[in-house]
Order: sequence, then C-alpha cells, then structure tokens
Amino acid sequence: MSDTPQHHILSVLVENRAGVLARVAGLFARRGFNIFSLAVAPTEDERFSRITIVADVESTPLEQITKQLFKLIDVVKISELDPRNAVERELLLATVRAPADQRGQVVEIVQIFEGKILAVGNDQITVSLEGHPSKIDDFEELLRGYGIVELQRTGRIALPKLERESGRALRPVKGKAS
Repeated sequence: MSDTPQHHILSVLVENRAGVLARVAGLFARRGFNIFSLAVAPTEDERFSRITIVADVESTPLEQITKQLFKLIDVVKISELDPRNAVERELLLATVRAPADQRGQVVEIVQIFEGKILAVGNDQITVSLEGHPSKIDDFEELLRGYGIVELQRTGRIALPKLERESGRALRPVKGKAS
C-alpha cells in the first residue's frame, strides 16, 4: 500500500444557513470537480456546520477548489487534512441475506469487524459498522458474498490527528496537596 494520498480531504467550516450545501455542491458541479464523498453536519457551535469533502487527487486541482470555495460568502475556513495525519471515519448500514444455514457466518463477520447487528428477520440481517473507510470497504466486500439487499454509507468525516508530546509521560508533581 502506498503512503501517497489518493484523495484530498477538505474540512470546510461554513455558516449554518439554508442553501449553503446547495451552493457548495453547485460550485463543484459547475466546475466539473468530482466529489468522492460529502458529509455535512452542525459543529459544536450551532452557528456553523462542517462540510467534509473528499475529492480525487488526480482529477481535482486542490488550489482551484479552495480558491472557488473561498469565493462563497458563507465559507468561514477551509482546512486540507492529509489522510496520513487525520482521523477518518465512516458509517455503513446494510441489510444482508442470511438464511439459517449462513446466518452464523454473517454474524461471525460482524463480530470480527466489531460491528453491530441492528435487526434480524427470517432470512436477512441488518448490520452497522463504524470505522476507517478502508475497514468499511473490506467489510462491505465480505458482505457482498452473502448478498446485499440494501446498503447505505455516510461518506467520510475527518478531523486532524491530535499532537502529542513525544517521549514524555505526564507525571503528577510531588509536594503539598493544595
């Protein structure tokens, strides 16, 4: 596996107003930029939403995307997150064929991947898995062997990895208790 990122992850902080997502998506459509994944939700501050956009490195010039995004009045901040220095997650929900003779195998796959069984029917199971997009891809690939009835993925969300002091553990200071 290569260390070279195959995609750009843009974390775009926008004002939480009606129509902002449509303007951002419209900009991508007008410019012919290909969006691999798009997720949007309010942040810890209800005045803002964060849009996580994953775009293909090969087909999309990053500088052009950011210049165009900054032209939108509702855009507050844009951060590019290097996949090597970001925490990425995605959610998958799937209903899978699971007749009685195969149900144990499907349950075992869900357990191995640390997923959850959400609903059980006569010959189908609905499952969920949260994790890194590559883990989600692997899980989906294995489920396909049993027959996926329905599938939904959220798209990526990402934040920068936290910095840590290297080589030093924090220790309590000896002395008087205050």
